Amino acid sequence: MKPLLSAALTLCLSCLPLAAQDEAGSGQGALLRALDKVNGRTTDVELQSGDTAQMMGLNVQLRDCRFPAENPTGDAFAFLTITEPDSNKIRFQGWMVASSPALNALDHNRYDIWVIRCITS
Repeated sequence: MKPLLSAALTLCLSCLPLAAQDEAGSGQGALLRALDKVNGRTTDVELQSGDTAQMMGLNVQLRDCRFPAENPTGDAFAFLTITEPDSNKIRFQGWMVASSPALNALDHNRYDIWVIRCITS
């Protein structure tokens, strides 16, 4: 089901009319939040586009963060690749939407990672 949702979201984004694509801005990075579900600890990390950071024992790579041009603090969506450092097993790859984190979420038994907002300056 997750690959289907990810493919549908990617397809929807690529099928936007050119005028609608121009209405989305691209951020320099994103603010991400990680949650350890066992002890309730959260960590916020600012990540630049193209960079990788370790969050809660997982490697998180941010490829792009986009937002509505008319509302930069609004509904951000980011393309993330999340892997386990030991095995390089991909735990998540695709677009996460800040306003609907459960729409396309990381499936991990201990950790949650989601997008808060894009970094615009």
